[in-house]
Amino acid sequence: MDKSLSTKIFVGLFAGLIIGTAIQYVFNDIALFDTYLLGAAEGAGGMFVSLIKLLVVPLVFVSIVCGIVELKDVKAFGRLGGKTFALYIINTIIAISAALAVGMIFQPGKGANLAGSVSDTVKLTTTETPNIFDLVVNIVPSNPVQAFANGDMLQIIFMAILTGLAIQALDSRGGPAIRTFKVANEIMMKLVGLVMSLAPYGVFALMIQLGATLDSNTLLSVAGYVALVVSMLVFWIFFFYPMAVSLATGTSPKTFLRATREQILFSLSTASSNATIPVTMRTLTEKLNVSKSVAGFGVPLGATMNMSGVSIYIALATIFVANAFGQPINSSDIVTLGLTILLLSVGAGGVPGGGIVMVGVLLNQLGLPAEGLAIVAAVDRINDMFCTSSNVVGDTAVNTIVAKTEGAIEEPVNAEVNPA
Repeated sequence: MDKSLSTKIFVGLFAGLIIGTAIQYVFNDIALFDTYLLGAAEGAGGMFVSLIKLLVVPLVFVSIVCGIVELKDVKAFGRLGGKTFALYIINTIIAISAALAVGMIFQPGKGANLAGSVSDTVKLTTTETPNIFDLVVNIVPSNPVQAFANGDMLQIIFMAILTGLAIQALDSRGGPAIRTFKVANEIMMKLVGLVMSLAPYGVFALMIQLGATLDSNTLLSVAGYVALVVSMLVFWIFFFYPMAVSLATGTSPKTFLRATREQILFSLSTASSNATIPVTMRTLTEKLNVSKSVAGFGVPLGATMNMSGVSIYIALATIFVANAFGQPINSSDIVTLGLTILLLSVGAGGVPGGGIVMVGVLLNQLGLPAEGLAIVAAVDRINDMFCTSSNVVGDTAVNTIVAKTEGAIEEPVNAEVNPA
């Protein structure tokens, strides 16, 4: 999400809150405002939410198929590819586990009471996530059309992976299918860009609705949610990764942080993992002495599937929305939720606006109102900056560890980092 768009979303957020609050406390007895204006905002906000829902299923399916097809050369890298892939998965699992634990302890969104702030036409359906055994059995759909119609994301992900593998098996004959899916992916990216360009207006309308029934607890809950996400991501960037690299390679945490300083600042400013790829390559090869063969393979792969930062973000965002709308996640559902986040983050890591889209997928999966997505989107720029930094620093950490185990790093870089 670019700076100009995020600025417009912030403006829409605060303008909507101000107008909604004014309707609640100043113009509550004037029909023009509390009936017609609020009704118009409800309609516009509902249309924006429907647009987001419209894109979710085809976007996830197409992007995962493209991702599987593009990763078909991983086998050729043998031990290096398997080791890099495994460390990325382990990194993401640790991040998800920690985020869910923190979310269940601190319970972001508790007491916000947003259930009464959405339209009465939106029904809050309590959809309990199945236990882990049911999840494994039901991941294989008996009717693909029904899976798409119901928006069953795990079944859709399974079909996308199967489709991608089938296209791979066709070798050169799969060329037309690959081109078709790539064009479809480009179309979906354009559609997402179009919908996101409307986000300031959609957020504005939804915030008018919320502002008309807002109380101080809601504002405090949103601020607490953002602080929790940012605090955990900062911990991951400045403590978890430096310590992991230190234990595995002997490179001191101070040296690792000095080497990644440029990378952190660049990723904070761009909020884009792909845009940071050249900086990540430079950090690894010039500052941490990692071989170009390891960095050349691991960094692009990490930009696609190493989504530890996004996993932390969407896990806490989902718990926040669930608590805020009075449908808290039960401890018995944590394993299932964690597995769902893992599949989404690994499979749909390349989805444009990935964090927002994946939060929308999880809200739909849990039967939570998509209106909660407006709040998540409104503060997305803040969270996304630190998400991106966590992702790219994680790429650097994993590739440094892989290079050390492969003998593709000269020595522990404790004395001085190569000059910028």
